[in-house]
Amino acid sequence: MPLRVSVLLFDDFSNMVLSCLMEPLRVVRDQAGFDLRFEVVAPGDRPVTSSSGLRVAPDVPMAGIARPDLCLLIGGDRFREAAGEPDLWRHLRPARTAGLVIAADTGAWLMAAAGLLEGRRATLHWHLLEEFAEVFPAVTVTPDRHVRDGAIWTCGSAATGLDLILAFIRERFGPAAAFEAESMFLHDSARQASDPRFGPGLRGRGSDRLRRVVARMTATLESPPSLAELARGANLSERSLNRLFQRELGQSPARYLQSLRLARARDLASHTDLGLDQIALRCGFSGASALSRAFRNRTGRSIRQPN
Repeated sequence: MPLRVSVLLFDDFSNMVLSCLMEPLRVVRDQAGFDLRFEVVAPGDRPVTSSSGLRVAPDVPMAGIARPDLCLLIGGDRFREAAGEPDLWRHLRPARTAGLVIAADTGAWLMAAAGLLEGRRATLHWHLLEEFAEVFPAVTVTPDRHVRDGAIWTCGSAATGLDLILAFIRERFGPAAAFEAESMFLHDSARQASDPRFGPGLRGRGSDRLRRVVARMTATLESPPSLAELARGANLSERSLNRLFQRELGQSPARYLQSLRLARARDLASHTDLGLDQIALRCGFSGASALSRAFRNRTGRSIRQPN
């Protein structure tokens, strides 16, 4: 079943916070092949403007949305004004009805103003913690990077938002999907592993050995090495290589390698005019039929079918 994500934005929201929450989920959709569907909503069904002036129009009217599985609530710099609006309860409808809420930046302030955090633990942007605790004494305020209390998760800055969304991905979609999303934003594993000019760079949580193996997989999709070759390149036995992937990614190296090949094939099918035979050869498949069969077996969809 698809995961329905409502992105609830308030005026003067942070583009960085929005990106850190949405982009990892987009990678899960586009690279790992999970079915995620996004909709942007806003108070009063009117366009909202970010703190840097980016104007975003809502996709659907607030009253027309179904209960979301996940609501990403991103408060803005005008949170005090928004918290005092008589329609706040109605404006928070996606957050009130969602299966899970991630309230970021000043989102926790808006939730607390609506009485949705009474008796709960929460956090928000670090420079507001003391004031938040004074204004909302019924909320247990903590300085943690992010806080999870039942179906309401809270965080402050963009960096803590990225941590929190990766934790959500890891629990919902598995460690391999989280590793893939994290790798997209925290390091360029293939280039860093092969070219010393890039230095250590920003690194994700995977071990150095795992990143080196994944870098080789990524660089050789057209002619994938055997598992024995991958193991030798990492100075491991095949059994140890399998244990490494099971421990850190929750799946075998063969399955992860196929995920990389299918993700690359999906990208080529979506964004180029190459035929399936050409795509198959570029991704290490014997032909179009083998690629189509593998993709359908993994995702239940045709490779040319849009997300």
